[in-house]
Amino acid sequence: MPKNSSARFREIVKVLGKYGFKFIRSRGKHSPENLRKAFEELGPTFIKIGQILSSRPDILPVQYVKELSKLQDDVPPEKFDDINKVFFSDFNKNIEDCFLHFEKIPFASASVAQVYSATLKDGRDVVVKIQRPYIKQKMDTDISILYKIIKLAKNKFKNSIVDPEEALDELKFSTTQELNFNLEAKNMIKFKTLNKNVAFCHVPYIIKDLSKNKVITMEKIDGFKINDLGKLKLYNYDLDDLGKKLAISFFKQVFTDGFFHADPHPGNLLIQKNKICFIDFGMVGNISSSLKLSLNEIIISIVYKDLDKLVSVIMSIGIKKGLVDKNQLYEDIDNLLSNYLGTSLENIKISVLIGEVFNCAKNNNITLPKDFILLVKSLIIVEGLVTEISPQIQILDIAVPFVKNSSKTYLLDSINLDDILMNSYNFTKNSIKLPTKFIELIDGILNGRAKIQLKFNKIENSIKQLNKMTNRLSIALISCSMLISSSLILNSNIGPKIYNISLLGSIGMFISLFISLILIISIIKSDKI
Repeated sequence: MPKNSSARFREIVKVLGKYGFKFIRSRGKHSPENLRKAFEELGPTFIKIGQILSSRPDILPVQYVKELSKLQDDVPPEKFDDINKVFFSDFNKNIEDCFLHFEKIPFASASVAQVYSATLKDGRDVVVKIQRPYIKQKMDTDISILYKIIKLAKNKFKNSIVDPEEALDELKFSTTQELNFNLEAKNMIKFKTLNKNVAFCHVPYIIKDLSKNKVITMEKIDGFKINDLGKLKLYNYDLDDLGKKLAISFFKQVFTDGFFHADPHPGNLLIQKNKICFIDFGMVGNISSSLKLSLNEIIISIVYKDLDKLVSVIMSIGIKKGLVDKNQLYEDIDNLLSNYLGTSLENIKISVLIGEVFNCAKNNNITLPKDFILLVKSLIIVEGLVTEISPQIQILDIAVPFVKNSSKTYLLDSINLDDILMNSYNFTKNSIKLPTKFIELIDGILNGRAKIQLKFNKIENSIKQLNKMTNRLSIALISCSMLISSSLILNSNIGPKIYNISLLGSIGMFISLFISLILIISIIKSDKI
């Protein structure tokens, strides 16, 4: 059973504080390595949280992404009886009743699930992936506790490396997806259907009768990791051919299918019988036709160094999180592309370059669609694998033909005769009106009826500052007047007196000095800010 919320809260705060993340009391020394160690000590749910964060370079800085990528998804296994209860909750049957043979010791024990070898009653060898007991409740509890910590220490995150609420929202969505084994099974079936005609690609088939919310039963793959160069050479695989096939498969998924494996690390890509076998579909990405066209335009803009087009595409697909200075965005991307002007295409890592373009957008208050971020992360992994398998392959050479073909297909598909006729009619009608409109504009200018509307960004802030300055000046004049008049009264020593000193003059002098002091403190504070 999961721990109660208050006990878990104290445990999380204690462990985070131990590694320098004292969010409530003090800032502490934050380091990527300490964050990884804290997640490892906090157990399975935080390991999964760290792994999800490591796939989001748009949320965390690169040094944190690299460190969290080291998190070992190798957790002590649960007891078989507890795993059997999870299986029973899905099928109302015990494991022994559904399989001819079932290995009770898992061959993989991850943070969310354990994986077992088994044999069906018809003799087929399969693997069975079963969720850990109460894993959903544990993760929900941990995430809700993190929300509470953020609320308690809101001011501590003002200059944080990451927007904590945004990160937790993303974590909640990702964990919900990964814990839905029904969805993962559907993803596998869809991916298998889309790639059924690709001879070198294989996806395990699903045993639907033994797959549900917390259990997936699938074909067993007896293969080895795609980057196991020792075995690839031992079995005489053509490394150049394998690298090209991996790149072709990835770009087909993106530009042809619009549905791609979003976690293509070596553990999820196995080699068996001259085929690349894709497993673990907890994370997938979807690229719509419009996003696909935008991606095409981004890559073509980079290849031809078309700055205007690149900025235009980013502005059109991005979600604006604040005021966007288009000139600054233009300048940032211009500086970025200038660094590549003297570099030949052969030496450009397309994943790194696209990632840097996305960072430029983020630094200018533009957030790009989530599937784009997943795509960049996947592209970085695939490009790294291709380089590891066959260093001389240039992945850009493989990407560009897909981009060009996809652009042509979209252009041909988007041609509609009715649209052409309607647009031609509208253009002709408006062109006929153009001389009349031009004359009306000239008449308006000459008769003084023409108006020019100007828009000033951040004008409200300037007005506020001006009002503040005026108020301070008024208060300073009042204080000076009071000081002078009080001095004259004290000098004349008129009115009610205390200890033979004018009471009216003393009060006036005190008030003027007090106002002056407050004004001086206010000015000093604003200068520091």
